Amino acid sequence: MNLATVRSSLRTLPHLPLPNWRAVLIHAVLLAGALIMVTPFLWMVTLSLKPVELTYQPPHLIPTRFEVSNYTRAWEAAPFARYYLNSLVMTGGIVVSQVLFSSLAAYAFARLRFPGRDILFLIFLGTMMVPFHVILIPSYLIINRLGWIDSYAALIVPRMVSAFGIFLLRQYYQGIPQELDEAAMIDGLGRLGIWWRIIVPLSAPGLATLGIFAFMFGWNDFLWPLVVTNDPDMRTVQLGLAMFQGRYGTQWTVLMAGTVTATLPTLAVFLLGQRWFIQSVAQTGVKG
Repeated sequence: MNLATVRSSLRTLPHLPLPNWRAVLIHAVLLAGALIMVTPFLWMVTLSLKPVELTYQPPHLIPTRFEVSNYTRAWEAAPFARYYLNSLVMTGGIVVSQVLFSSLAAYAFARLRFPGRDILFLIFLGTMMVPFHVILIPSYLIINRLGWIDSYAALIVPRMVSAFGIFLLRQYYQGIPQELDEAAMIDGLGRLGIWWRIIVPLSAPGLATLGIFAFMFGWNDFLWPLVVTNDPDMRTVQLGLAMFQGRYGTQWTVLMAGTVTATLPTLAVFLLGQRWFIQSVAQTGVKG
């Protein structure tokens, strides 16, 4: 084969596209960030599977030993079945109430026309800048005056409405064409009927997103349950995990085992609603 034949063959070969180095760099940065974010969770799982005598050994992201008995010890150290029940009841009540009331309030701010609507909405947004610690004592005094200490009402009622949830759903509702409301009114539907039959079915991604945020907030809450519960039977999972931290030391392996089990519900809820969460973020935007 002569040189001319080789050159002719090379010309006929398909040209491979050059790599997009900008995309490669972006993906490399994202992978590095993802690794940094997931490292504490991997360390938590590894520590939960370590024997007690190896607690302070150098960390390994991949477990080298599997001490499954740490999970059994964590479950038997306290009545965690009761703690999980309390957390589920509290979190379920917070999720349902925030989705319901925030949806109704957001519909009013997005669709209804009434005097002072914009000012009232700004006041709601202003409450998001007030730290929870500022209203902690007044909230406790109100709950104590009502006689709700050591009750599910104390855990749920003060968090039934969320200014963030109202803002999130209002932004989502503004992306739904108002022509649908007008067509429904022509068919004889009232405002509640429009909200229930038109707005709610079309806003499933937004409602799911708010439900995920409300679940994470309620399940991981520590301070408020600590303040309004004195009875051990009313403690939540997060308060139960604090039992592993003693005055003279902390049972790190058992604590990490309990933390892993307490993290699983939040992770499961996020994975189940991930598709709706991404869809809601893509559709909502930031509209005035």
